[in-house]
Amino acid sequence: MKAFFEALLDALSRGENAVLCSVLSASGSTPRGAGAKMAVFADGHALGTVGGGAVERAAMEQAMRVHQGEAGDMRSFCLAPNQLADLGMICGGNVTVSFRLLSPGSEADRAALQAICGAIGRQENTWLVFRLQGGAVTDISVCRRHDAPLPQLLQSTPVCLPEEGWYAEPLVRAGTVYIVGGGHVGRALAGLLPDVGFRVAVYDEREKLAHPENYPKADRILYGPFAEFTKHVAVSADDFIVIMTPGHLADRAVLLQALATPACYIGCIGSHRKVEKTNEALREAGVSQAELARIHAPIGLEIFAETPAEIAVSIAAELIRERALRAGTRKASRAAAPENKQEREKDENEPKQC
Repeated sequence: MKAFFEALLDALSRGENAVLCSVLSASGSTPRGAGAKMAVFADGHALGTVGGGAVERAAMEQAMRVHQGEAGDMRSFCLAPNQLADLGMICGGNVTVSFRLLSPGSEADRAALQAICGAIGRQENTWLVFRLQGGAVTDISVCRRHDAPLPQLLQSTPVCLPEEGWYAEPLVRAGTVYIVGGGHVGRALAGLLPDVGFRVAVYDEREKLAHPENYPKADRILYGPFAEFTKHVAVSADDFIVIMTPGHLADRAVLLQALATPACYIGCIGSHRKVEKTNEALREAGVSQAELARIHAPIGLEIFAETPAEIAVSIAAELIRERALRAGTRKASRAAAPENKQEREKDENEPKQC
């Protein structure tokens, strides 16, 4: 997301116009939901997507007309078959897309993009807000909870209130995923999570692994003993802890520390047999059943994953699900959730250094 807005800011810095295409609302079955974005530049190339296919072609054509002088506005595209406005897609649904010309001569546009890029780099819940007037986006800004134009705008999913003249979507979700153990699965997970909106920090006591070049998308790389994890990290209630050290004893040491934090999620890799033994050891250490219930183990949604990359996908899926449940995007209880167990005996199936 930051790279997307930085590309827009770079274009304005070079004296080039850009059209920001944003999906404000979507109903029915559509390729992309509210919040999807595409930037179309004057030479015709684009960055991002509003769904692909015919709707994207129509959006590209409209964006180029805006480049040629037509006023930016909002357009609705019907994706249902057998309707006059049908664009030839079979998904079935309706999408409203806004087209906003960003100009290098506009101080407001440059300031808005700078504010967006700056906000993405901070660890604070922030929303992207559009002012809607006369069927167009007339202003772009960022806000935090205390300075929202309307309190009902600040939700965990995009909100479009055309009658009130506002649209907002989450820009930054506070919280970090601490990957404790940066082996094969940890490296794959650190590369995947930023692409689905998570901030990542990797912690490892193996000096050869604790280097930024191993995890180019991670925000932080932390080096220290597994037994001293919480001495190096201040874990908040917005944070996720994913434990995948190279040994069972280290996993247990990190779990004991993790349970003493307010982390919203604690997960540990391993098989059902390993989980039983780990829970037994934790009970002997004085951990209550209520505390054990906080642990997601074996970690990940069951997708029959085998490779480190596949296991990372299963873990990322579980984190996405937990984030949505925590934010209230979906109404469900932990007890009612489907099994989220990725059965995995790492000592048998992965290299020891993982």
